[in-house]
Amino acid sequence: MIRFPSLLTRAAAAAMLGSLLVLAGCHRGSTKDEISAAQARSQFDTVVKAYKSGQFLLDDAVLSALDLGSHFAYLKEQGKLPKTVLLERSDDSKVRKQHLEYMARMQLDYGFAVYYDDDGTLKKINPVDTKARRLEDYRAPVQMNDELKGKSAAGGSFDPSQQH
Repeated sequence: MIRFPSLLTRAAAAAMLGSLLVLAGCHRGSTKDEISAAQARSQFDTVVKAYKSGQFLLDDAVLSALDLGSHFAYLKEQGKLPKTVLLERSDDSKVRKQHLEYMARMQLDYGFAVYYDDDGTLKKINPVDTKARRLEDYRAPVQMNDELKGKSAAGGSFDPSQQH
């Protein structure tokens, strides 16, 4: 039987313990698809904000899902397509299911990874779990002019209370 000096045994045990602590520190109970939102914002190639009615904010410009997809198509043609995109809430809207579905479609179309902020934790959008939605242009609700209210199509006045 071979005897190892006690100093060598202690050094090997300390190295093993140190490597276990390093491996445990790397994992910290989080999965590969979740990152802390506060530390990671600067590590993304592009940051897009969710806006009202399924629209997006990119560099303070309001874009429909179709317009944002066209922007990424242009970047692809130029060879400047981002590898990672962060979707975060804006001052006017939180990240909704509709935003996630649009971004899942863009992730499939253009091949970049999309992360979104879920209460301080960044999660990667999985296009298989998230129903990828066809990109659509934004259609604002139609508002009737005040001067047209109360008039019929024939040009006369219209009062709905007089109808039987």
